[in-house]
This record gives sequence, structure tokens and C-alpha cells, in this order.
Amino acid sequence: MEVREIMTPNPVCCTPDTHLEAIARLMVRHDCGEIPVVENEESMRLVGVVTDRDIVCRSLAQGKNPMDMTARECMSTPCVTVTPETSLEDCCKVMEEHRIRRVPVADRSGRCCGMVSQADIARRAPTQQTAEVLKEVSQPKSTAEPAMA
Repeated sequence: MEVREIMTPNPVCCTPDTHLEAIARLMVRHDCGEIPVVENEESMRLVGVVTDRDIVCRSLAQGKNPMDMTARECMSTPCVTVTPETSLEDCCKVMEEHRIRRVPVADRSGRCCGMVSQADIARRAPTQQTAEVLKEVSQPKSTAEPAMA
């Protein structure tokens, strides 16, 4: 099975100049936790992603006002991607290796053409493969900071 068979095609995207408030509204409207950041609407070339966690960790947790910030100031870049031709097995390995819950799909020219989430995998992959992805991406990262503030 290839990524093209399970991905959500044509995900909503933003540009580096999109304000975080607008990105958060896109997340609510489209019921998602990650918005791909593209160079511009014409090229649709992926330059990063903004996750709900990026917004919290790179703005609020640092005492910054997210209402004054854009994707450029908050996005994860470079972003990990897969292609539509990537096998489901390899896509799962990428997600496990990078401990990511979602991965943008880029065509050979770098254009954003889809998104694969854990939910997409859960709906289509064998149960064992789904369990392995969930287990691996959920492993805690080591951190020097205490869990409670």
C-alpha cells in the first residue's frame, strides 16, 4: 500500500506570513493539529509546518504573545515529508523515527499534496502496524525540565 491510498489530499495550508491566530482558526475549522506552511499559494512548495504544540511551546511557553506572531516565527522547519509513492511501511518508519503524529506529503517538485496522520494509519493499516506507530511516536523525549511547573 502506498501513501497516496491513505493520505488526506490537498490539506489546508498557510504561508510564512500567516498570523498564528488565523492558523489556530484553520486548525479548529478543519479539525486538525498541523498546518503545512508553503512558500506561496502558487508554488505550494513546503517550507515547514505549524502544529498546535509549536504554537504553545514557541510562543506561550516562552512568554510571547501568539497574537503578534506569524508562522515564520513558530514553524518547524525543515519539515519531514514523504511522497505519494512512499510505502505505508516506510511512512510509518519515518513517523516512528521522528516521533511525529502527522507527516506532510510532497510530490517530486516539493508541492504539498497531502497529509498522513496517525488516524489515517489507524483506519487503513494492519492493527500491529498501527500499534507500533502509536507506541513509537508516543515515547517521551528526554528533557532536563521537570514535568510540573
